[in-house]
Amino acid sequence: MMIQDIILEPVVTENSMEAMEHKKYTFKVAKKANKIEIAKAVEAMFPGTKVADVNTLNCKGHLKRMGRFEGYTPAFKKAVVTLTEDSKTIEFFESMR
Repeated sequence: MMIQDIILEPVVTENSMEAMEHKKYTFKVAKKANKIEIAKAVEAMFPGTKVADVNTLNCKGHLKRMGRFEGYTPAFKKAVVTLTEDSKTIEFFESMR
């Protein structure tokens, strides 16, 4: 897998912005990616970062209704990446503060 195939997009929510104070960054990742691939992809995509820990969770789709029609939003995998204390921060998230 290429780096661009592993890390799909950042997750920008209120909780993920609060976790940035503890050097935890949240990404939407490929369903088949494991923790080792995610850690290597983050270190390669953002130079100067060192990954200490990766936590992953599978998020199932929510039920949505439009009138009498029902459907589910797509399911996805989310990764919370914790950086080491001496690691450089990710500038992409810092610009959103």
